[in-house]
Amino acid sequence: QVQLVQSGGGLVQAGGSLVLSCAASGTFFSIDAMGWYRQAPGKQRGVVATVTKGGSTNYADSVVGRFTISLDSAKNTVYLQMNSAKPEDTAVYYCNALSKQRSYQTATNYWGQGTQVTVSS
Repeated sequence: QVQLVQSGGGLVQAGGSLVLSCAASGTFFSIDAMGWYRQAPGKQRGVVATVTKGGSTNYADSVVGRFTISLDSAKNTVYLQMNSAKPEDTAVYYCNALSKQRSYQTATNYWGQGTQVTVSS
């Protein structure tokens, strides 16, 4: 099992910066990818950014050039640097990890507890 503990978040003014972090712990064979998703009121949860253990990254179009995802594999921790924040970035942000318990098993998704990010205009 994988436990994900998120930190960071809170209130930031438009144009400001914020850093989210998420540390994975527990017993597992591998963490193949980690990422950040968000859910605004009345909307479905959607991807913000993902990073594989090999370092490949992917971003939602709305955050390209403003957000940066990074992975510290030694610490099993993923970060999301949020710059030039906009009010439309306001949402609950969830950390995600894709992990295998055994090498031959299919990877399973795990989720963090969520953290509120509010961008004021």
